[in-house]
Amino acid sequence: MTELLELRGVVEASPDVVAAVLLDVGPGGRSPLAVSGVVEKGDGDDLVVILEGSRMTVTVDQAARSVALQGEWWYRGVTSVEPDPRGSVVIHRIYNVAPGHRWAVRMIARGPVNAAPTAFATNLEQLSRQLGVAAWVVTD
Repeated sequence: MTELLELRGVVEASPDVVAAVLLDVGPGGRSPLAVSGVVEKGDGDDLVVILEGSRMTVTVDQAARSVALQGEWWYRGVTSVEPDPRGSVVIHRIYNVAPGHRWAVRMIARGPVNAAPTAFATNLEQLSRQLGVAAWVVTD
């Protein structure tokens, strides 16, 4: 597994409050990360969702305050919530989980990796509105 991108944002609320919303990712969930589509199978915090013919495995780890969305081939996105002096830091990482075919992943991943910063900022904005607190992307 190779990390392709890491994004960070601060939310001025406690990690438990942020995680309560962010990890509610099932269809119809409150999270900006909530998946749409048809649940093929689900067991509590583990779901397989079918959307436009593709399968997405969704795994929520409440104890670690994280959610992972993994596609069928190369994509794995992990979003986690950690304590921060200002409240919480939300970290989103995109990984290449494909076994081999690195040249193909580099080409295919460009779109999702390039779109991720805008999507992350939008998700933080939605989270900010839902919680009624400030949130912003951390730019190093």
